[in-house]
Amino acid sequence: MTDSEFPSTDDAIHEDRLWRDDGWTARVIKNEDDDGWAVEMIQAGEAEPALVGPWTMGRDKKNPKPLDSAAFRTLVKTASEVLRRHEQQRHAMLHKNVTIDVGGEDITVALEIVPDEDDPYANLKAFDSLGAQLAHVRVSPAFKLTKASAERWAENGFEKPN
Repeated sequence: MTDSEFPSTDDAIHEDRLWRDDGWTARVIKNEDDDGWAVEMIQAGEAEPALVGPWTMGRDKKNPKPLDSAAFRTLVKTASEVLRRHEQQRHAMLHKNVTIDVGGEDITVALEIVPDEDDPYANLKAFDSLGAQLAHVRVSPAFKLTKASAERWAENGFEKPN
């Protein structure tokens, strides 16, 4: 089934192989890797599934077990957790910080990568122990923030690194 064959995302569907509710669609599909079945979870508005996993065979050992309310709730919880972990990982990749000692004061140096499609860049910032911004320069998104690179930046008066 294509997305255009589905009714609007507001319409709840509770069928053996298709369950739509609360902004999620669970669809039982033939597993392309073997003779079994799989289930995919798609969040409303998304083109790709958030989760695809094996699905249990029914009693006849040929057809899939029908979806039900309890299974759907478990699938929504699992798919939501997968999305949350992906978002946390993405955030961690785009936001890094280290703390360095400059003249006896703790300085936090933060790198925030802005993944713009046309002109990606990163902001390198320094903050004192109270959170006041001491410096801000725009750098390449490939800039590697380490304790050593942060210390070099501070030693050079927070001038834009090469």
